[in-house]
Amino acid sequence: MWDWELSIIVFAVFALAGFVKGVIGMGLPTVSVALLVLAVGVREALALMLIPSIVTNIWQASSGRHFKALMARLWPLFAAAAPAIWFGAGILAKADALLLSAFFGCMLALYAGLALVRATVPEPGRHEGWLTPLVGATTGLITGLTGSFVVPAVLYLQALGLSRDALVQAMGISFTISTALLGVALAGHSLLPQDLGLLSAAALVPSAAGMVVGQWVRKQLSEERFRQVFFSALLILGIWLATRIFFF
Repeated sequence: MWDWELSIIVFAVFALAGFVKGVIGMGLPTVSVALLVLAVGVREALALMLIPSIVTNIWQASSGRHFKALMARLWPLFAAAAPAIWFGAGILAKADALLLSAFFGCMLALYAGLALVRATVPEPGRHEGWLTPLVGATTGLITGLTGSFVVPAVLYLQALGLSRDALVQAMGISFTISTALLGVALAGHSLLPQDLGLLSAAALVPSAAGMVVGQWVRKQLSEERFRQVFFSALLILGIWLATRIFFF
């Protein structure tokens, strides 16, 4: 069972993660898992992230006029991601906790580094037919292991030439579906105990409060400067998680 001290840590982490999402429009799963890994294992961090992530992304997925068109174009990505997420969660259930943490650190550092340099990939063009499911399967495997649906899916979505509104909605759909699939996979591999589910639900409150404050702060400061500080901090944290295996 969770004690009050750990519950306070969890609530503080989700308040911060919600704040980040309020400022830059993304990052709740990444921030929450990255920080919770320092207090609990990767498995527990993923379980705790589920409900706040799903709820905060549903609005983003449903807001806009492109839902049908995006689903018609991207369904191969989600179809390929589903079994890969299940497979990744199966590895998660059996892998060494420190190795999992190191792998997550590598993905976190990669994500932050790409964000800092604003990396882009060329438009797939005539290769989209086979690249879309390949990207879905690759991202799904990483999602099952780390809970992150960013690499390489977000880079790929950015390369599709979508309008700004369509891209935001596409990412919301991707995050919502992948998080829901991850929840099913974690439950199927007995990685979602009841006490974690209850605590994840309770974390909705600080997440929402953090988002409200973050949205207010976004109007008061430079979003670009905040992004630089945020992703630099994630890069440092990712490197630490990836390399601490050599010190334990």
